[in-house]
Amino acid sequence: MRWSVKQVCCCVLLVLSANAAAQTGVGKYAGEFLALGVGARALGMGGVAAALVGDVTAGYWNPAGLAKINYPQIAAMHAQSFGNIVNYNYAAVAVPFDENKSFGLSVIRLGVSDIPDTRAAWDDSRNRPVDNAENFITRFGAADWAFLLSAAVQTPYRLTYGANAKFILRNIGSFANAWGVGIDIGGIYDIGSGFTVGASLQDITTTFISWNTGRNELIAPTAKLGAGYGVDVLYGKLTLGVDTDIRFEGRRSTATLALGGMSFNFRGGAEYSYKNIVAIRGGFDDIGRLTLGAGLRLSKINIDYSFARFDAEDQLGNSHRISLQLELDQEAFRRKGYTPPPEETPPPEKSAEGNQEN
Repeated sequence: MRWSVKQVCCCVLLVLSANAAAQTGVGKYAGEFLALGVGARALGMGGVAAALVGDVTAGYWNPAGLAKINYPQIAAMHAQSFGNIVNYNYAAVAVPFDENKSFGLSVIRLGVSDIPDTRAAWDDSRNRPVDNAENFITRFGAADWAFLLSAAVQTPYRLTYGANAKFILRNIGSFANAWGVGIDIGGIYDIGSGFTVGASLQDITTTFISWNTGRNELIAPTAKLGAGYGVDVLYGKLTLGVDTDIRFEGRRSTATLALGGMSFNFRGGAEYSYKNIVAIRGGFDDIGRLTLGAGLRLSKINIDYSFARFDAEDQLGNSHRISLQLELDQEAFRRKGYTPPPEETPPPEKSAEGNQEN
């Protein structure tokens, strides 16, 4: 019998809920929905962001980057994966405060709806579906939510640092639900001459998730280390970056490099932005997929798109992400003490009389 992706998802979710009677333990993929990434700009570059992020999406990638915003920003993203079965949505807001602080709120939701529950439609004694099986099939949905409260500070020493308080809610139909709490911290240092380095320690406290079935799960910490370089070239800016994700769950099968219980996955990406109006991007993500992207700035709004390719396109499909970002760059909302750079204006043309020789 050939199973659909939804039926596979159903079985996986039911197995997870059935195993929930066990005691507390580290769930190797318990926080996987938090590793999918946000913002089509960073995702178009393979998810390279630990040292490069400096906008509202920093609440997810590295909270230290929030200290770099000078105006309030709002962002939203929608993505569909696995043949449009899995819906992934993200929204965030960040505001500057005083001369060197910023605060933010991010919300992430991963959901699968209309999952068939076929248990009542199967006759174990005859090892076949019951008569009129379609009348016994019910459907349910599953969703994971994450809420990130972020704060960041800019120091006088080219260093920014920040932290997240993380709250998690999970639901698998009427079978099980859970809640969890955790903390992320991060820092970004500007070396100078276009070079930056950054580090983000996610789930540093080993995020705790409690299921109503009696099982407790722990999300092991993940360290994200990155470096970036930006240079002005060809009437625009070229940005290059590399990141390393270090996990401590013994992920050997999906790791680029594994040492004992540690696994390493690498990312790389590049972006060329022309006069901060249009941008093209490319890279590879932590599982080696090719990523591509593009961006367009219209007044105060950035529109970004990213694409990630799956090799088995007929089974899982490619991933498309679209994100919008709004910046309220008005004087009333400007960070205290911040002076925007003067706009470049062409030199005044000489008058016809000035060009004539006396």
